Amino acid sequence: MKHAFRLFLLSGLLAAAAPALAQQKLKYPKQPAASAIYDAVAQPAVPVGGLEAYAQYLADQQQYPTAALQAGAQGTVTVTFVVEKTGSISNVAVTQPVNPALDAEAIRLIKGGPRWTPAQHRGGIVRQRVSVPISFQIPGEAGGTGTAAGATPTGTAPTTQLVKPDSPARPVGGTDAFFEWIQQNQKYPALARQRKMQGRVMMEFVVDKDGSLTDIKPIKRLGSGLDEEAIRLIKAAPKWQPATYQGQPMRQKMVLPVVFTL
Repeated sequence: MKHAFRLFLLSGLLAAAAPALAQQKLKYPKQPAASAIYDAVAQPAVPVGGLEAYAQYLADQQQYPTAALQAGAQGTVTVTFVVEKTGSISNVAVTQPVNPALDAEAIRLIKGGPRWTPAQHRGGIVRQRVSVPISFQIPGEAGGTGTAAGATPTGTAPTTQLVKPDSPARPVGGTDAFFEWIQQNQKYPALARQRKMQGRVMMEFVVDKDGSLTDIKPIKRLGSGLDEEAIRLIKAAPKWQPATYQGQPMRQKMVLPVVFTL
């Protein structure tokens, strides 16, 4: 998913940065106005380290907000900002909102990103307006894993087929009840408390056909005992209502955060 995300991001950046210069008679270039903000320039602003590294930064540092996960919100947030002559950014704003929590996370990512190499136009360094699309997709909603219902060639091993469930897996009692159970049963590790560590451990697990949670592992760690506590919580959590496909229960992979706050 990250690879596709990077390609999407790079295409968005390149489209935003492409110069739009019509053919015209040669004239002595005028010096750009000191405070002018350009949308199209001769040499666009680029992130320090390059576009590929910038896309990787956004993918690696993205934290899916708990509220957005609970609401099942996903989509692409477009953030616009100005790359100043110093390479810093300003005027950060969401121009294509999706969900308040996702919009806020997109702004956090942009503001926390690396500096930029400023744009150049007509022989001088100028301010440039840049738009960056940031895609949010709930991994567990992209599809589930289940045994294939179709025919398998004779003499070959059974295969696993990726399908989208007709009804996705859900916690018994609802998502709010599940997150409330997590908070009530959480035991904050002493080392993490001593180090004042807090944040989200992103956990991946499979909801089996009987609703039990298996194949539990952290995919975004925090350390200091928080990862182990997140694993313990998911292992001890109540069963879920399994996903269904064509009226039959099926296994589904899910990704959810376990939030630790002091």
